[in-house]
Amino acid sequence: MDNILERLQPIFQDVLDQPGLQVSAEDSGQTVAGWDSLAHISLVAAIEHEFKVRFALGELEELKNLGDMIALIQTKRTG
Repeated sequence: MDNILERLQPIFQDVLDQPGLQVSAEDSGQTVAGWDSLAHISLVAAIEHEFKVRFALGELEELKNLGDMIALIQTKRTG
């Protein structure tokens, strides 16, 4: 999980234009400034590109926080 989280940090910093931002597995759109619905689309696209995975809309709707996203990435990369 740590490796994935480390790879997600620069994505969030870039998309949200917050160079010093540090996100954690507990973070979500409610806890990170600037993570609105438009930023979410950009984040998903950047994450899909970085990890070479594709998310279904239903999968994304079930995510509650970044930890859930990390678990989904792990599943897709090993599955």
